[in-house]
Amino acid sequence: QVQLVESGGGLVQAGGSLRLSCAASGRAFANYAMGWFRQAPGKEREFVALIPPMWSSTNTGYSDSVKGRFTISKDNTKNTVDLQMNSLKPEDTATYYCAATRRNFASQKIDDYEYWGQGTQVTVSS
Repeated sequence: QVQLVESGGGLVQAGGSLRLSCAASGRAFANYAMGWFRQAPGKEREFVALIPPMWSSTNTGYSDSVKGRFTISKDNTKNTVDLQMNSLKPEDTATYYCAATRRNFASQKIDDYEYWGQGTQVTVSS
């Protein structure tokens, strides 16, 4: 069992930056792939970024909409996974969710993720 708690959301102007953090409790955090997803009002939840376990040959992945602007990182000593978001745009406005999986280290699919946080709100003003 893994519990996930996100933090770091807020209101920022377009072009600005935010850093989201996800704190995990539970066993064997290092063996999980971690993902960030987001859901805007009236839209389906979508993949943002993933980072596999350190020992996996799978690469870090990003959605096309955030590639080059967002960076995901994982600290197995602190049991945290962060999402650095730069050059934010109004269309990045959403609730951001952290998720964990041992089923598929390269998955961008919601159904492959076993554990989810409650989400943190990010609002980007124009």
